Amino acid sequence: MTTETSIQQNCKGGKQRMEITLKNKTKNELEIEINGETETLLNPITHILNDNPDVEYAASMADHPLATRRTLYIRMSKGDPHDALKKAVAQLQAELKDFNKNFK
Repeated sequence: MTTETSIQQNCKGGKQRMEITLKNKTKNELEIEINGETETLLNPITHILNDNPDVEYAASMADHPLATRRTLYIRMSKGDPHDALKKAVAQLQAELKDFNKNFK
């Protein structure tokens, strides 16, 4: 199953296009390819996913450290990987809001 979705990401100086392609989804696995993003966003998401006891394994991979095309892979021991990813993104957003609030 392959599905392509485009997301507009606000950046200094304009908008940067981030393309997300669903490479594989099963009952307990999710593999997506993200083009237009580095490990800046994916490392904290992967870290949060690996803190989830229902996640068996989560990793972000790239062909080169400076590449902007990365793959995020999630394997669950229990639960839906898409739901786990949404929960991890929401948690990261909350953590960033708290972090930002401390500097106002």
